[in-house]
Amino acid sequence: MKKIVFSLLIACFALASFAGNDENKNETETSAVSTATIQLSGVVTDKVSNEALVGVEIVIEGTNQKVYTDFDGKFTFSNLKPGEYNLVASYISYEKNIVEHLDVKKDNLVAICLESSN
Repeated sequence: MKKIVFSLLIACFALASFAGNDENKNETETSAVSTATIQLSGVVTDKVSNEALVGVEIVIEGTNQKVYTDFDGKFTFSNLKPGEYNLVASYISYEKNIVEHLDVKKDNLVAICLESSN
C-alpha cells in the first residue's frame, strides 16, 4: 500500500513539473511576440501632379514619433509594435491628411496624397 501511494505521489509531482515547463514556454513565446518590432514606410506625393513632396512632416498620432520625407518623398518609422495607428501628414500650403486606423501587423507601405490648399 505504501508503495502505491508513494508511486502516485511521484507521478503527480512529475506531471506538475511538466505542466510548469509548458507555462514557461508559453510565456517565453508571448514575450517574444510582444517585443517584435516592425517598420512602417511610405511615400507622400502631390495629388494633382503626382510629384514627390520633400520635407513633409509625418506624425504618429498620440506619440512623440515624427519623421520627415526625403528627396524622393519617402519616410520610414522603425521599431514600431504591431497595432493600429493614425498617421498625420502636414506640409506648408497643403491640406493636412490623416490616415486613420492603419492596422500595422507586418512591415507596411503607405501611399499618402496631399492636396494643395490653394
